[in-house]
Amino acid sequence: MRHVSLTITANKQVIPSIYEMRLEGDVKGIERPGQFVNVAINGLFLRRPFSISDYDAEGLTLLYKTVGVGSRKMAAMGGGEKLDILNGLGNGFSSETEYSRMFLAGGGIGIAPLYKLAKELKVKDKIVSVALCFNTANEVFYAERFRDLGVEVYVATVDGSIGCKGYVTNLIDERGIEFDYFYACGPMPMIKSICQSVDKPGEVSLEARMGCGFGICMGCSIPIKSGYARICKEGPVFRKEDLVW
Repeated sequence: MRHVSLTITANKQVIPSIYEMRLEGDVKGIERPGQFVNVAINGLFLRRPFSISDYDAEGLTLLYKTVGVGSRKMAAMGGGEKLDILNGLGNGFSSETEYSRMFLAGGGIGIAPLYKLAKELKVKDKIVSVALCFNTANEVFYAERFRDLGVEVYVATVDGSIGCKGYVTNLIDERGIEFDYFYACGPMPMIKSICQSVDKPGEVSLEARMGCGFGICMGCSIPIKSGYARICKEGPVFRKEDLVW
C-alpha cells in the first residue's frame, strides 16, 4: 500500500452514469490487474474504493459508476485537480497460468479490472474471449475498447435488447464458448452462478462495502474454506475453489 497524491488529467463520461478518469503520478504500488485504490473525497469521512481498469508507468485509469455522493463528487472533478489516494490495495488477478484459452466475464461496472487483465493475457499470447453483461442495451460500454485489443467479445443483456438474452451462463451455453480458465468480476449473484455452473478453474473478484480498505477494520470479512478472509486484503480476487457458497 502506498499513500500518494495523483493528478487528474482527464475525467470523461463514457455513457450516462459511467465515467473514466485518468490520473498521473506515482503508481509503483500497483502490480496486478484487479487491485484497487481508496480515494479520499472532501467532506466525506470514509474513503471510496475504485477498481483500476488500466495502468502504466505514468499513471492509472479508473472506471466508475455514479451511484452515491462520493462518486458524484468525483464525476464533477476536472483536469489539474489532485486526489489523495491509497494505491496498490488488494490481491489482484494472476495472469501466470499454463492454460491457453482464457474467458473473462464482467457484469456492469465489474468490467473495469478485466480491461488491463485482457491486455496482459494478450501480451502472453493467450486466446482470450470476453463476455460483457448488462441489464439492457443502453448500458453497454467498453465493447469496442476490448475488441481493439484483439479479443473475442460477446455481449449479453438481461432483457435481450442486444446480444444474448440472459446472463453470462446463458451466453456460454448459447455461443458454445470453449475455455480452460476463467476470470470474473461483477455482482455476487453473477459470480455465484459462474462458480457453481462452470466446471473449470478460475479466479473471481468480489465486491463489498469497505471501511478502511486495507485489512484493519475487518468489515468486509467473508467465510472461505480455510476460515475467514478480508475482501480488501486477501481479496478482492479469490480462486474459485477457495470460496464457500
